[in-house]
Amino acid sequence: MTRWLPAGALLLIAAFGSCKKDPLKNLTNEESRIYISNYDTTATFSAYKTVSITDSVDVIQNNQLYGRELGNFDSIVISTVGQQMQQRGYQLVAKEASPDLAVNVSRVYNTSTGIFSYSDYWDYYGSYYDPYYWGYAGYGYYSPYALGVYTIQSGGLEIDLLDLKNAATHGNKIAAVWTGLVRGEQVFKTANAAAEVDSLFAQSPYLKN
Repeated sequence: MTRWLPAGALLLIAAFGSCKKDPLKNLTNEESRIYISNYDTTATFSAYKTVSITDSVDVIQNNQLYGRELGNFDSIVISTVGQQMQQRGYQLVAKEASPDLAVNVSRVYNTSTGIFSYSDYWDYYGSYYDPYYWGYAGYGYYSPYALGVYTIQSGGLEIDLLDLKNAATHGNKIAAVWTGLVRGEQVFKTANAAAEVDSLFAQSPYLKN
């Protein structure tokens, strides 16, 4: 038996269908950000008591240290990391006080450059033809070469928690026992700084004294 829907119901279905959000094309800046944290599973975080936090932020471009800065965004990140570590039972001390842990903060930028070809474009549209092009009767227009260059820059906020307490027993090598990374749109916007740090720590409940 055929069942018919009222016209109003059909309009309602159409309205919901047309308003459905595409998860890939309609992401907000906040939704585009990715939060990744990783840690050394052999580390005993309750064994650490004190922590020292960097007073400035490393600026790294294409795996090279560009310099150290302390802008508004950087200051908020450093301050929020300190608050999080204190809330988790760690004591903040100066780096001269031989802390058990150290925190480094970095703004990481990567730039990639490539070449692409326009050949598909010109093959599709063909050459432009004008019988009087620039006054030359019968001359067509074509692309003598069809290459372009593009540059893409991406960035991320990285926070590293370093084990100073056991460096001597590891051959004077400092190991990172926890790393947090934020990537996506507007990562370095000052208004987002505190929330980004809080989100990284929220997914790391094991990080506590």
